[in-house]
Amino acid sequence: MTSQHSASPAEVPTVDEPAVERVRVDGVELAYETFGDPADPPLVLVMGLGAQMLAWPDAFCQALADAGHHVVRFDNRDVGLSTHLDDVPPPRLRDLVLRRRRPPYRIDDMADDALGLLDALGIDAAHVVGASMGGFIAQTMALRQPAKVRSLTLIMTSTGSTKVGRARPKVLWRILRRRVATTREEAVSASIEGYRLIGSGGYAFDEEYLRDIAGRAYDRGFDPAGQLRQIWAITAQANRTRDLAGISAPTLVVHGLEDPLVNVSGGLALARAIPRATLVGFHGMGHDLPRALWPDIVRQILALTATAEADAGTVRAAPGIDPGPTPIRRAARWRRSRRG
Repeated sequence: MTSQHSASPAEVPTVDEPAVERVRVDGVELAYETFGDPADPPLVLVMGLGAQMLAWPDAFCQALADAGHHVVRFDNRDVGLSTHLDDVPPPRLRDLVLRRRRPPYRIDDMADDALGLLDALGIDAAHVVGASMGGFIAQTMALRQPAKVRSLTLIMTSTGSTKVGRARPKVLWRILRRRVATTREEAVSASIEGYRLIGSGGYAFDEEYLRDIAGRAYDRGFDPAGQLRQIWAITAQANRTRDLAGISAPTLVVHGLEDPLVNVSGGLALARAIPRATLVGFHGMGHDLPRALWPDIVRQILALTATAEADAGTVRAAPGIDPGPTPIRRAARWRRSRRG
């Protein structure tokens, strides 16, 4: 069994970026975009720390839409075109380490934002896909309102426990020491440096694409203070490990086996804690979504959502969806080899 297979970029469609729309949810305005037919089963994408909805590649979203989903991606609070809490000073290092001050919001509040977005769009329940911090949010959505989550895909994320999913110390230190950009050029260069630090070393580095995304993100809303407030919410999150046993939604955990920011132990802990969760690990994948893996990850998500829809009795399982090789066994062998 192979751990992954390389799909040509031609397997993922190209698409023009859709129009941005906005909705107000409990005092926070969220910017969002949609792909596909609103009559199709909804699928919401939740992005991670400091990342805007652009970090979900347009072609990735379109592939999910072409397969029969109404795809929604959005900017979390404090990033992009959504509300920024500019009146709240960002945390100082001691706030993050000592936790003596309460953050202005928590992961729970960000989960309520996403749930409120579903309500505003008239969506009773959706397939939820979360990456990194977005995975924390997605788990919390499933815990707070289980009936609203048809299936759960968790990419390069963890349980909230400080015992698993730890970043490599050198990587964390370099991120904390990074100078705040003051110009567009500096911001784009810092983004490229960050991707080289935490990205997927086993795949080609797509600098042209990443520069384009970083430049567009800067133009939409560059806010280092907002990212710090999101970090504050992350450091204040609870350890969800015990609560995760109560998740009943079909769950897929996707993790890079070379992730330097959220160690694969975080994904393994999620797969153990959530009943009947499936773990798919990719060799060579770090803490990003490399272009070569878009088709593979899309295929895994579609296999999960088809199963969830069939189990719910809403539609028949889509024919011909083959998730391809699942590297769960390779991941398990890798884990044993690390233990020696």
